[in-house]
Order: sequence, then structure tokens, then C-alpha cells
Amino acid sequence: MTTRQKLNTREAATYLGIQPNTLEVWRCKHKGPRYSKIGTRVLYDVNDLEAFFTARAVDTLESAVIRTRRKS
Repeated sequence: MTTRQKLNTREAATYLGIQPNTLEVWRCKHKGPRYSKIGTRVLYDVNDLEAFFTARAVDTLESAVIRTRRKS
């Protein structure tokens, strides 16, 4: 069994390049990446942070051209 890394709010915010307060506000609004609450502790799985980040990717005209070239 592999252990997946869990990050607290401060560490998760650093990982995403945002302020910890942003994650706190998102939790209150039921937004943002998935998290687990164990007692009073809030923990984020690195895989969930990656999925959240990837889901927000925006394709530009240039990235579409590059993606097309890679498929050929």
C-alpha cells in the first residue's frame, strides 16, 4: 500500500501558489479543491490539488496548435 501525501491548509496554499486565506474562504463557500476534515484538522491530498489545478487549464490558440502537432 502506498502512502499518499497530505498537506495542511498552509502547505496546500503554497503548493497551489495562493494564500491560505483563499482556501479557507473557498471551504466556507463549498468551492475549491477536495479536502478531508479529521477533527479540527483540514488536510488536502496532493492528487486532489493536482486534479483541481488541471481542471482549470485554459486552452489558448497557441496551445491548441501545439496539442494538434503532438497528436500528428
